[in-house]
Amino acid sequence: MSNLVIFCVFYSRCSSDMPAFDISDCFVVSDSYDFETTLSLLESALDTQAPVIIIEPAELGDETSRWIRVGNCLHKTAVLSAIGCVAVGAAVPLVSSSVGITASCVGLGLSSVLCAALYALSWQFDPCCKYQPTDDTKILRRLPFVLLSSTAPVVLVRRDDTRRRWLQNLLATAAALMCIWRLHHARK
Repeated sequence: MSNLVIFCVFYSRCSSDMPAFDISDCFVVSDSYDFETTLSLLESALDTQAPVIIIEPAELGDETSRWIRVGNCLHKTAVLSAIGCVAVGAAVPLVSSSVGITASCVGLGLSSVLCAALYALSWQFDPCCKYQPTDDTKILRRLPFVLLSSTAPVVLVRRDDTRRRWLQNLLATAAALMCIWRLHHARK
């Protein structure tokens, strides 16, 4: 169990590193167009996999940021529920297994599997899931804000989320297996 916690801490530190980028790699979605054109520009920026996307229109930036944060919430819920399920299932011996422990384990496992499934269906293939909104001053200092017309743009930074998705799917599978194992032994 402690190896899993150490891996998760190491994983979260590695995944929070910001990639190096050049100012010329910034894609600015300008506020000077109508909504359809602005949305088309954002989709173009996502398709080109720009390292940094600056969204000037407040409405579109807030909507995009909210969409990404909901996906992040689903991901974190799936991961933390799976860790809780596996921890509860592994920590309590089967001999002293009560209905409450099994119910807790199954509840956490079901939550993990459902959140992972919803993430896989709705967010996994969306190009927005590769980006994270940033407030990091090290990143923001390097951006050309003097060239922008907006005073508070939303800044998205591209990150590789392959390890994050593998971790989520692995833990959700482990939680499902722990639930099945606990339910099997509870029925005996």
